[in-house]
Amino acid sequence: MSVLTVEGIVKQGKIELPDDIVLPEDTKVYIIIPGVQVQQRARIASPRLVYPDQAADFTLNVVRETPDADV
Repeated sequence: MSVLTVEGIVKQGKIELPDDIVLPEDTKVYIIIPGVQVQQRARIASPRLVYPDQAADFTLNVVRETPDADV
């Protein structure tokens, strides 16, 4: 795999390359952004059971209590 390093600039959300750089359509590129701190976004994932056959261990049993008549 050959590697070409090119410096570009972001304008209006798009990366602009120098005029003498022409890349074929659908070219895979890798972008390295130096000196920029990116704020991490929280990732909320749904919980998953390691062993789905244990799902029965998590069934909910609802118990209704009658009000205390002596109060």
